[in-house]
Amino acid sequence: MGLDESNIPDETLEALTRTFFKESVKYGFKKIDYLRFVNALLDIAMSNGKMVDVNGRSIEAAKMDAAVTADGLPLESERLRIRRYQAKDKATVQGWLKDEEGRHFLLSRITAKAVELEKFINDKSCLMGIITLKDDTTIGAVAYCNHNPQQYRAELRKIIGDPAKRAMGYAREATQLWIQYGVQKLGLKKIYLSTLNTNIRNIKLNEELGFQVEGILRNEVFFDEKFHDVLRMGLFID
Repeated sequence: MGLDESNIPDETLEALTRTFFKESVKYGFKKIDYLRFVNALLDIAMSNGKMVDVNGRSIEAAKMDAAVTADGLPLESERLRIRRYQAKDKATVQGWLKDEEGRHFLLSRITAKAVELEKFINDKSCLMGIITLKDDTTIGAVAYCNHNPQQYRAELRKIIGDPAKRAMGYAREATQLWIQYGVQKLGLKKIYLSTLNTNIRNIKLNEELGFQVEGILRNEVFFDEKFHDVLRMGLFID
């Protein structure tokens, strides 16, 4: 049955919606929770009704986490190298997480809360790469999270952790390498990311790399004593 071939009457859908709404009120749902519920429901539907875990991956896909490997690393471009994350990088990465960009790097798209670095690194559905200059100076990181091999998609994250190395084109160069890696080694057909609406430089870079805005999550995250909207952006690979 195609997406437009519904046999369910509008009255039935309305009744089901009202029933869910009554239950959701009891759980204290807020507006953002309804959006998350719809996203989770769509994930289940797109995976043919299979159960999903807390990251939105089907249980079967979760069992395939071993597919997220660092095969093919390091990557090299004209000025940069991306190698696999190593234990010795922990202190450096933790230092990057103190400013706004760093905190957003570990922000969960599902819970709008920061994930602990150790948990992030040990998540088998995630793969982190460390960005270095050709002299091995460490300047940032890229990652694929919530890798779903059945749906050929993953969430991309990036950060130039050293403030002195920002606005020098390194983020673009590293992201291009990482996208190429995702397509060629992980077989990705869709790469998505989220970015704060206040980070105009990052939004512009994403658009120049081919990402398009898919939606806006209003007042999605709260830190520095204020709420921030988050843009969901996606890149589709033919």
